[in-house]
Amino acid sequence: MFFLNNDDYLVMSEESSTFVTNNSWQMRLRLFYIFFLLLVQAASWLPCRLMAQELNCKVNVIHSQVQGTNKEVFEILERAITEFMNNRAWTDLQFQDAEKIDCSLNITIKKYDEASNVFTGELLYQLSRPVFQSGYNTTVFSMRDADFVFTYTEQDDLVFNENNIDNNLTAMLAYYAYLFIGMDLDTFSPLGGTEPLQMAENIVSNAQTLSEPGWKAFDDGKNRHAIINDYMESSLEPLRQMQYKYHRGGLDEMAQNADRGRVAVTEAMEMLAEAYSNKPLSMLPQIFTEFKRDEIVNIYSGHGTEKEKQAVYDIVSEINASQNTYWNRIKR
Repeated sequence: MFFLNNDDYLVMSEESSTFVTNNSWQMRLRLFYIFFLLLVQAASWLPCRLMAQELNCKVNVIHSQVQGTNKEVFEILERAITEFMNNRAWTDLQFQDAEKIDCSLNITIKKYDEASNVFTGELLYQLSRPVFQSGYNTTVFSMRDADFVFTYTEQDDLVFNENNIDNNLTAMLAYYAYLFIGMDLDTFSPLGGTEPLQMAENIVSNAQTLSEPGWKAFDDGKNRHAIINDYMESSLEPLRQMQYKYHRGGLDEMAQNADRGRVAVTEAMEMLAEAYSNKPLSMLPQIFTEFKRDEIVNIYSGHGTEKEKQAVYDIVSEINASQNTYWNRIKR
């Protein structure tokens, strides 16, 4: 995590997870390209659009719980998923290599039936982005998908057709690809990721005929249907607006002006509170406070006014009272 030192510079604590190289110029370049991408997206009069892969997705298939099976099938699966995520152009937007979106899929296989080629496991997925002039990557979204079930053989080519979804593995991977791209764009421009997020919605709609779990409404408040449905619901639009205010208006400003950045983060937290008030049963505000917990605490612990600290404490403790031991540190 990062925090502000006595000179009001953005620095990293020892538990920080991810660093990026040459972050300052990468961030400038990325901001330029995000702006360019959004212009291209809106300019329907352009005769053609350049296409490039958007994702830098790290895939890890963990199979230690499966005994007596040739490990090669898991290695082939890992390579196939990596190529599927990273070698495909998911949108008509152009990304340079240094500007690709950092994300990860950590797949834990709990059971593998060789006779039916069915894999049963869970997925921990995470999206991150660099913070301007800090050398720090912040988590934009992180969740666990407990319904990661699919059929796969070593000879299978992973092919996705959005109009004919008949394979659960490629449907899930495509869903997460669009979710990553859409949420990332939301942090660089207000509601900037609408088109990719709508693609994720379409996948959920077209996947209703699949027999595997995770696609149905009301089955689970944290499944794939619930996440994209809530994220795109009009009553939770303050949460999407919050993504931009928190990351672009808040974190990206802290290296140059810590006070201004923190004020923007406080405003973002008020938007999160509005989203929670609009739909208290949605899990998204609580999920946000879970993966942002240490970051939020470090922003305010020892910094900011008492009014700011109390306001943020009141918001996060109402949304996620289970973390009050950590939230108490905000008021120090």
